[in-house]
Amino acid sequence: MAAKQTNKLLMPKASAVWLIDNTKLTFSQIADFVALTEIEIEALANEDIGKGLVGRNPVENGELTAHEIEVAEADPNKRMKMSKSDLPKVKIRAKGPRYTPVSKRGDKPDAIAYILKNNPDIKDSKICKLLGTTKPTINSVRDRTHPNAQNIRPRHPAEVGLCTYAEYEIVANKALKAAGKDPEKIKADRERAMQEQEKSREETNPMSAGFDFSNFLSGGKQGGQ
Repeated sequence: MAAKQTNKLLMPKASAVWLIDNTKLTFSQIADFVALTEIEIEALANEDIGKGLVGRNPVENGELTAHEIEVAEADPNKRMKMSKSDLPKVKIRAKGPRYTPVSKRGDKPDAIAYILKNNPDIKDSKICKLLGTTKPTINSVRDRTHPNAQNIRPRHPAEVGLCTYAEYEIVANKALKAAGKDPEKIKADRERAMQEQEKSREETNPMSAGFDFSNFLSGGKQGGQ
């Protein structure tokens, strides 16, 4: 149940959209801050409601501080408080991609597919926080019941601008460690596999590797003289 704020947000749903797209806060935390239900927050994240709604930055509008967000991101049980109206507006420091345009939200299924394929150890709850999506959407991509399933192709979340590569790596490494796996060893194994694949391609098609085009061009020039 969302707690009632002493001061009311000017645009709670728009503020919720911004927090979904730009922070790692839980849906419960966002619901509590904007005084909406958690179900409404999930619906906003999944675009079941408010489709096309432009996010409103509560930090730039003096309703919340960047510090309050950072503390809450580190503690899922933390409940944020609105800034007092007499406090000056605080500029949020840049870290990674900002508000995700509506056109980019259609890329979320591709990002989900990438994670399910390449980092299956990441829990659905973490995917929700990283991409600002919902578990029903993740399940629909997983079991291919998503309305756009035929057109989904795995793409790195950072490639489509839903997070940064650093943010993704942090989440992926934590998931591996939680599963009892060594992130560094897995990374080394992947690099070794890529090197072996490259070596195999060169052995299969030696003309594409090690061919001295300078000698070829030089010889051709001399032959024409």
